Amino acid sequence: MNRPASRRRTAPLAAALAAVLLLAAGCGDRPTTHHKPGTGHEQGTGSSGTLLAARDDSGHRLRDLPAADAPTVRAEARPDTEGGWNVHLTVERFRFTPESTGGGALAGRGHARLLVDGREAARAYGPWFHVPPGARTLTVRLYADDHTAWSVAGAPVQTTVPLASASTAPSTSASAPARTPDPTPTGRTLDIRVTGSTVTPAPARVELKKGERITLRVTSDRPDTVHVHGYDREATLTPGTPAALTLTADRTGLFEVETHESGLVLTQLVVR
Repeated sequence: MNRPASRRRTAPLAAALAAVLLLAAGCGDRPTTHHKPGTGHEQGTGSSGTLLAARDDSGHRLRDLPAADAPTVRAEARPDTEGGWNVHLTVERFRFTPESTGGGALAGRGHARLLVDGREAARAYGPWFHVPPGARTLTVRLYADDHTAWSVAGAPVQTTVPLASASTAPSTSASAPARTPDPTPTGRTLDIRVTGSTVTPAPARVELKKGERITLRVTSDRPDTVHVHGYDREATLTPGTPAALTLTADRTGLFEVETHESGLVLTQLVVR
């Protein structure tokens, strides 16, 4: 039976339109074979940074970024009234993306892994979580959606928080056994090195008596400024050159020492 010419012209157009809609659906919200269901094409195929052969201590490969583009993370732990610690993360150049976990590695996205006393315990997909009692240290490390670890100059982007017992730790932040800086003729000296987002030795509390003098000698791998809160003392950090900041602890309380640009906590001064 012969169909009208208009119907014969319309049939190929309808078929072509149906094919376009099927292709659009393949890269939209429906699951596809080339990326994880629920992620977009960009998340599934994106790749940022340089994938290194090196791995972290959990066996995940490192994905290196320049320091200026890399994310940073800080952690604050407060004792919970029912035991353990409530931990809050502060991140920069990073957001948690649980909806695209398993997709491609895009700068500024991913999740965190929690290492309690050196062993991987859980993942964090947001800024708040709880650590059960009994832990001594907590390390928070940032990962991309493809489970590679973000790194700078081959060092994972992470922060380590020493945890004290809930019965003795003040609620302002995580604490650790006090460090005793090296004695000098004019007081004590504490040497601190900053490499990427890693602080060595790990941030802890320094116990000082009121009136005692302390020199903070800080060496950084990038330009920055070190600042002592509460005393409003600063020193400029030049890459590879130690900067010395000496002060007299004439105020009592808890005072954080941090860097301005990278936002890293270097230590805490407890003056009694």
